[in-house]
Amino acid sequence: MHDVLGFDGVTPAYFRYAARQQISHYNTVAMTNGTVTKIIPGDANNTYFSVLTAEGKIVTTRKVVLATGLRDLLPSTPGLRENWGQGIFWCPWCDGHEHADQPLGLLGSLDNVPGSVREMVTLNPKGVVAFVNGTDTPTYRNITETKFPGYQKYLSIHGVTVENRTVTSIVRLRNGTDGTEDPSLPTVAEHDLFRVEFSTGEPIETAAFLASFPSEQTSNVGPEAGVALYGGRLAADPASGLATNVYGIYAIGDANSDNVTNVPHALFTGKRTAVYLHVKIAREDGDKELAATIGKRDMEVEARSLWETVNGPSGDLLYAGEFDAY
Repeated sequence: MHDVLGFDGVTPAYFRYAARQQISHYNTVAMTNGTVTKIIPGDANNTYFSVLTAEGKIVTTRKVVLATGLRDLLPSTPGLRENWGQGIFWCPWCDGHEHADQPLGLLGSLDNVPGSVREMVTLNPKGVVAFVNGTDTPTYRNITETKFPGYQKYLSIHGVTVENRTVTSIVRLRNGTDGTEDPSLPTVAEHDLFRVEFSTGEPIETAAFLASFPSEQTSNVGPEAGVALYGGRLAADPASGLATNVYGIYAIGDANSDNVTNVPHALFTGKRTAVYLHVKIAREDGDKELAATIGKRDMEVEARSLWETVNGPSGDLLYAGEFDAY
């Protein structure tokens, strides 16, 4: 297999390092470090773009692929951002298995709790505590009932406790791993432990959290270049290599509007668009080459027709001989 990256359980920083190391073996690839600030169409037909960076570089390119990702909008609760990705996660499929059958907490507004419970019920069928931070109100209950009819009965079936007190801080009591785990294993159990503190009353301890918070585009360069946003995601057409509404600009990974957010998906969309663009650019080049040839042939045909019109028939006094193209 070629261009296949697979690392279960490694840190994102190591994954990027390993990926770049592998990419470096291809002399057709050049990598540069910089922050893109603006994408400017080079002409009315978007046949090329000028890409500007904060470092003052200007790169000219025929196509642009946006792989800019999303940013989680986390509350300012002390301990939340500090532990994000370390015992506090948003994806039950990416990070849930390591915390299976442990006491789990949910962080988010009441209307997001039933859907989250449905996603994590195989991890912990009983004993989940939903920390809804004051959103268990009549208004939110109506919203939740609309989104998930019968939600209260559903939560009761699965023993979910809704904790409505205002969370003031999340304190780490124990790290999930101690460094002695077998690094050859694809995944290992993680035993985090947190204490949730409230504005009133006694704290609650839980092993790990799954969270449901909104997100936004990490970069504005796409929207500023005219790319439409669908539900906060960059417009991307799956039938056209994930092309956006701006000709020549494509969007892959979490940032695009296909609403799939995980690393294998990002890899897949990157490969899909790369292959699509390779073929598209080759076709554009082929069309130009054919157009040049056809244009020359058309001139020849037109000149020959004019020659035959003014030259007269063979044997005529004005006949000057056969047409020679040169």
